[in-house]
Amino acid sequence: MYQILTFLHSTLRWLVLGSLLIAIIQAYRGYNLKLKFKPFDNAIRHWTATIAHLQLMAGIILYVKSPLVKYFWNNPGEASKKLEFLFFGVLHILLMIIAIVILTIGSALAKRKEEDQAKFKTMFTWFLIALIIILLAIPWPFSPLAHRPYFR
Repeated sequence: MYQILTFLHSTLRWLVLGSLLIAIIQAYRGYNLKLKFKPFDNAIRHWTATIAHLQLMAGIILYVKSPLVKYFWNNPGEASKKLEFLFFGVLHILLMIIAIVILTIGSALAKRKEEDQAKFKTMFTWFLIALIIILLAIPWPFSPLAHRPYFR
């Protein structure tokens, strides 16, 4: 079960990043070119948030099942001395929840805006902030805090 969850979480990461990039580019284009906010743009907004929520649910399940996280919470004093335990025990999940909350707020605000330009600008701003936080919280292979391969 744990192996399946890590594979799912690792794979969904790329869908989240890809959908966020597409949404941000589309919002930037729409705002700068003063395009009409079409059903396609709304679908991108909606599916980006949906994919991010699926990733969050998979991540929370993985968090509960993770032996690394269990060790962290059973031995917080000793585990806090190692960056990898601290990263996965606290930082990763906290930053990801914050990012998904920001993305969700941005999606909801963009949906409720009346003007097309306001929809694009709202989506661009909030989704970009969420993307930056997500990029900081991913355990990249080159990260000094904790590293994982690009695909698991």
